[in-house]
Amino acid sequence: MSDELLINVTPMECRVALIQNGTVNELFVERTVKRGLVGNIYKGKVVRVLPGMQAAFVDIGLSRTAFLHINDMVWPRNQPTPNVFELLQPGQILTVQVMKDMLGTKGARLSTDLSIPSRYLVLMPYGHHTGVSQRIESEQERDRLRSMIEGIQTEHKLPGSVIVRTAAEGIPEAEIAQDMAYLAKLWEFIQRKQTSIAVPSLIFEELPLPQRVIRDLANEDTAKISVDSREIHAKLLEFVEEFVPSMQTRLVHYPGERPIFDLYNVEEDIQKALQTRVALKSGGYLMLDQTEAMTTIDVNTGSYVGGRTLEDTVFKTNMEATQVIARQLRLRNLGGIIIIDFIDMQEAQHREEVMSQFERMLERDHAKTKITQVSELGLVEMTRKRTRESLEHLLCESCSTCQGRGYVKTAETVCYEIFREILRYARAFESKSEFTVVAHPLVIDRLLTAEAPAVADLEHFIGRMIKFQVENLYTQEQYDIILS
Repeated sequence: MSDELLINVTPMECRVALIQNGTVNELFVERTVKRGLVGNIYKGKVVRVLPGMQAAFVDIGLSRTAFLHINDMVWPRNQPTPNVFELLQPGQILTVQVMKDMLGTKGARLSTDLSIPSRYLVLMPYGHHTGVSQRIESEQERDRLRSMIEGIQTEHKLPGSVIVRTAAEGIPEAEIAQDMAYLAKLWEFIQRKQTSIAVPSLIFEELPLPQRVIRDLANEDTAKISVDSREIHAKLLEFVEEFVPSMQTRLVHYPGERPIFDLYNVEEDIQKALQTRVALKSGGYLMLDQTEAMTTIDVNTGSYVGGRTLEDTVFKTNMEATQVIARQLRLRNLGGIIIIDFIDMQEAQHREEVMSQFERMLERDHAKTKITQVSELGLVEMTRKRTRESLEHLLCESCSTCQGRGYVKTAETVCYEIFREILRYARAFESKSEFTVVAHPLVIDRLLTAEAPAVADLEHFIGRMIKFQVENLYTQEQYDIILS
């Protein structure tokens, strides 16, 4: 697989696109005024302990208090789960790390089990065992790395445990030792700062987006890293020389007049990723509906009739959908509970092949995914780890007209609501005042045309005249009834 990283920088934001085989598969956006918090370490104060939830709210200096659950705290795991009051008290000072950004109305999710990443390793100062990424499949390589890490960790007197990242596969001991030395210095800095700053305060801030994606995503499959900013290119050169020397020759400055994201139609893909309908090349399509509780994906054959039989058509559509769904999950950064409704297949072998391919497609995902089960109705239930906001939540906001419902009442429905409201007013106010209806143009137009007979009947029934006034600034659901 040939990968490329495109880094687009403006004073307002930084965007990174991961291109795999010429297709945009992941997109990262970081606004200058709203940087992500995941990985940041803070000195905070417990504001409130919630015994019923085994959790607490912690003030770390953000607009909303953050949430800390007992399962994300450090305590001896060979003992029964303690009561939260045994570990936390209001006013207590804690060193915590952000696991999940603030999402919607929810505060950030915290952990006291710190995790400090470098290029090849992750230091967990309060951990108890050395681990190796499951994506490194060779047992011989796993044993080499495990024994190497234990020796280097003892040499640098690092506490806790170390997790070996996938990028460490095949890397010589000298480079990994350099990584460990960096982590040792960083941990020493964090410990010093913990005791010298006020509460609440930021102790350690994660790397900016460009450096972070190179650290986490650049590997032997990365053919090129293109940056359209000379200033950021210079900073990244210093970074890769220090931490990822193998990327020096692949990091290039893009000086072209044509925007870098236009080269691979990234802008077009971003716009498509905000739509609910996703077309399949065969003529079928997906419908994606994202809510706060879950995301649902419905697979449809659409205009595709290329199979020899209906079962063949359905099977081919589902097989194509597995690839597109896996890509859309990454591109839109959909997380939490995801329900997928593949088209029903009669043959058990076809169902097995679709699920097998879908699992293979998900293996490429950097976020942790898990297919929990296939329900009796044939729905695929899965989860995808969510650590940052989805693309839709990052770039969009709820519609002011429909309040995020995705639909508005019809003009007909609003007309009937107006009739009922006028009847209420007529019963409440016995004077012979006239009524003036102020509403959206489409509503007024319907009142004067299709609903004109009903308006006449209503005037006769209440014994009062009804007038109408157009207000272009009103939404279709908005109206006022004025007594004059």
